[in-house]
Amino acid sequence: MKIICIGRNYAEHAKEMKSEVPTEPVFFMKPDTALLKDGEAFYYPDFTKDLHHEIEVVIKINRVGKHIEEQFAHKYYEEIGLGIDFTARDLQAQCKAKGLPWEKAKGFDGSAPLGRFVSKSQLGDLNGIAFELKVNGQSRQVGHTKDLLFSFDRVIAYVSKFVTLKVGDLIYTGTPEGVGPVVIGDRLQGYLNGDLFLEFEVK
Repeated sequence: MKIICIGRNYAEHAKEMKSEVPTEPVFFMKPDTALLKDGEAFYYPDFTKDLHHEIEVVIKINRVGKHIEEQFAHKYYEEIGLGIDFTARDLQAQCKAKGLPWEKAKGFDGSAPLGRFVSKSQLGDLNGIAFELKVNGQSRQVGHTKDLLFSFDRVIAYVSKFVTLKVGDLIYTGTPEGVGPVVIGDRLQGYLNGDLFLEFEVK
């Protein structure tokens, strides 16, 4: 199982990070040890002092595919969920400044909390999905899939040019603006079309 994350897939988030808006999908990966499921607590790592939340819609691959054409990409996923891409922003900045890879800032253990999934048929128009992150009951991030730079199908087609997709692979499809820090004691709740899909505590 692979965790594939799409970077800068919302223009406003790219701007808040002072990054260029990409002209093609940008992706990186997290190891399977990054996965945090079933509402388990997330333990704040001791190697960062600036841990940021990034709420993302997640699609689950349901068949093997390579060089998938965009027009057929919809056949490669049936379920959609919600997850968090945790980022050690201070480590990431240090790595970027030195021109080094920054996997350690993104792929550490527990850095990919994952909530429940639902059949995409229950969500209607996939370009009309609203999602939100609340921290301690306060809204932090609000996103809408109509604002995606690259649609789910475009992302699948693009990634599969380079990497074979397998059953159970997860694609975190990008975060909207509003990323920010979490601290020990925070409770995070993720909503998809108004329904609670993800909930856990930072310890």
